[in-house]
Amino acid sequence: MPTPGPRCRSRSRPTSPPAVEIRHVDRGRRPCSPLDIARAGVLAAAESKLATAPTAPSYITACNALLAADSSGGPLDAALRLFRALPPAVHPDSTTFVLALSACAWLGYLSTGEFVKISASEAGYRNDIFYAKQKHLQVDLPAIKLVDSAEVTEETILTSLRKALSQHSSLQAQDGHWAGDFSGIMFIMPILIFALHVTGTLNTVLSTEHRREICRYIYNHQNEDGGWGTQVLGPSTMFGSCLNYVTLRLLDEVDNNALTKGRAWILSRGSASAIPQWGKIWLSVVGLYEWSGNNSIIPELWLVPHFLPIHPGRFWCFCRLVYMPMSYLYGKKFVGPITPTILAIREEVYSVPYHEIDWNKARDTCAKEDLRYPRSLLQNVIWTCLNKFVEPVLNCWPVNKLRDIALKNLMKHIHYEDKSTKYIGVCPINKALDMICCWIEDPNSDALKLHLPRIYDYLWLAEDGMKAQVYDGCQSWEIAFIVQAYCSTDLVNEFGPTLWKAHEFIKSSQVLEDHPDSETYYRHRSKGSWTLSTADNGWSVSDCTAEALKALLLLSKFSPNLVGDPIKGERLYDAVDCLLSFMNKDGTFSTYECKRTTPLLEVLNPSETFLNIIVDYPSVECTSSVLQALIMFKELYPGYRKEEIAKCVKNASKFIEDKQRKDGSWFGTWGICFTYGTFFGVKGLIASGRTYENSSSVRKACNFLLSKQLSTGGWGETYLSSETETYVEATGPHAVNTAWAMLALIYAGQVERDPAPLYHAAKELINMQLETGEFPQQEHVGCFNCSMYFNYGNYRNLYPIWALGEFRRRLLAKN
Repeated sequence: MPTPGPRCRSRSRPTSPPAVEIRHVDRGRRPCSPLDIARAGVLAAAESKLATAPTAPSYITACNALLAADSSGGPLDAALRLFRALPPAVHPDSTTFVLALSACAWLGYLSTGEFVKISASEAGYRNDIFYAKQKHLQVDLPAIKLVDSAEVTEETILTSLRKALSQHSSLQAQDGHWAGDFSGIMFIMPILIFALHVTGTLNTVLSTEHRREICRYIYNHQNEDGGWGTQVLGPSTMFGSCLNYVTLRLLDEVDNNALTKGRAWILSRGSASAIPQWGKIWLSVVGLYEWSGNNSIIPELWLVPHFLPIHPGRFWCFCRLVYMPMSYLYGKKFVGPITPTILAIREEVYSVPYHEIDWNKARDTCAKEDLRYPRSLLQNVIWTCLNKFVEPVLNCWPVNKLRDIALKNLMKHIHYEDKSTKYIGVCPINKALDMICCWIEDPNSDALKLHLPRIYDYLWLAEDGMKAQVYDGCQSWEIAFIVQAYCSTDLVNEFGPTLWKAHEFIKSSQVLEDHPDSETYYRHRSKGSWTLSTADNGWSVSDCTAEALKALLLLSKFSPNLVGDPIKGERLYDAVDCLLSFMNKDGTFSTYECKRTTPLLEVLNPSETFLNIIVDYPSVECTSSVLQALIMFKELYPGYRKEEIAKCVKNASKFIEDKQRKDGSWFGTWGICFTYGTFFGVKGLIASGRTYENSSSVRKACNFLLSKQLSTGGWGETYLSSETETYVEATGPHAVNTAWAMLALIYAGQVERDPAPLYHAAKELINMQLETGEFPQQEHVGCFNCSMYFNYGNYRNLYPIWALGEFRRRLLAKN
């Protein structure tokens, strides 16, 4: 048996398992079997009895019962010990392997888990899908498949819902949230590896098993042409190919067919000198590109007066927090250790010898695969002036004294960001950069030591290997929608314990205080807010706060005996105060802060790959979420900040109407794409009092959605909609797109007008449901600012549950 691997922090489990209840075993009627003892919960006695009866007919059943008891309440090591001790004559079934693999997942034993999977395959369970979960509680409901002539009924919807809710509830972590695979961006793991390599901590943080699983993930997502994409969705790019190739080499991978194909892709597209701007910076840091081949990122910009629109404190937080450490590294012209591996990679990723590369020419070279946003003439003039005049002057005495001042100022801001996020960072990109900056300042600093353990917050182990998440999770975001989905089903009484734990998680995740000296460091208010992930992250988000508030207000309508005590009123007031503080002057809402500067400054955007990164623009989704939350709050607390809320509702609903396209759709900024945006657009307008009858916007939206319904009944949209800003239909239905479209139509009154399209869509969803009760994992539907696409692990279940639940509820009300 392989040695147990490292612990992987992909899931949550209590540090101390709950005590096992020892129930009475009736020995009066017949001899006690291992199955009796296992079911009774007397674990040690059951294991002892089992060892004496290896040929008993119920042996494997008793073994599975004991494995389940160990997995859910007992020591997980005991479950694995029992699995290893199975006699050769015993043939494990599918359940045996699922339970053993579950224990491996919770313990993070990668090697043992791989052994279990291989054993399962050899036993004939190659096609089984294993889900690691804490509880294996599932109602015994038959899977429903409706043939063309079959009708969707309230009973079939109810059966589908109960099966889905039962399975989904069993995946809830002990602290109340649902863990999920929040990944899909292919350059995040490389930059974490680069940071660990530069700081000399690669072998300290990552075990052999970690490294093997990381390599497996990269190999699994190599494209057929040999390259890697910037994200899982989409074609190969120079950015994705160079960073993943270098990562494999830094993890001691040597020549193999995959590396040969990757290197050929890079060299055939202009070599690493054609990598876009972010890639040039990262390669410069590890010693694979010269700083002279970069456009200037002058740290002195942070010293200009804050009232000027060009001060970075007025930029969108993601932009300023990523370019802040980048400008520090540029100002230092820092280069990591030049190891033999780095020297070898220099020879591999360039078509000419490294010392012969024309870095001035390379500075403005970008592969066509990465060039999404070519620079304008004005941008070329600005960067030429910065490179040829401003940067040389800033490096001359006595002006160069400013650089030392600017770099020290940047480190103060970097340390503030690290401390206020407990060294998680606003995202993994700035975390990796900040870590390097802390190491440059002091290789033995406490800051670096505090950074290292929080690397694990970003790692996730899945079937395709170990990956880096887009963020440190999306726990608070997803759980708010999950609560709303569960409540829509009218089955709260059946899933009270699940909602109780979810309720407690949401309450405990609220940020209770503002960060100290927040104005000095350009931070928005935090008190009363929710982050995308957990309170540790510290970065308040407008729509995350709004959706969490909606979930809490919804739960407050149920009995505390069922879902737990409601949150205290003053904390609700704090949340509303925080939401109103996010409001832009025109009544709209952006993401992390208010809009602070003019869009004209996008001319300073040095990236060829990412558009609109300077300004925190308002979006329909954020504005709709806040609008809905404030209206819901006003219904329960009509007197609090009444006039301000009324003004906000008026301006926000007008903004949503104004952003609607001529075809009736809304463009989604944070999801794929028009089905997502239209879901939020319709929901916001309906909340503000618009209806199908009194609003042309609602009517146009319904017509748009109905025009995109597939002949099978569902909806399907690809990420290309975000890239082209035109609806691009998928080849088949997507469960999440279908659910978004259904919900928009339901809220707009489609059930009352003509439910036929919704029956058709419900049938599609029910037929898509898997035997487990879950819905299929399909193409990623998460989106970041129309530039990056990734997976929300719980969307595939929560939105179909929500759509079917709301449909059933409306049907019952209608009838």
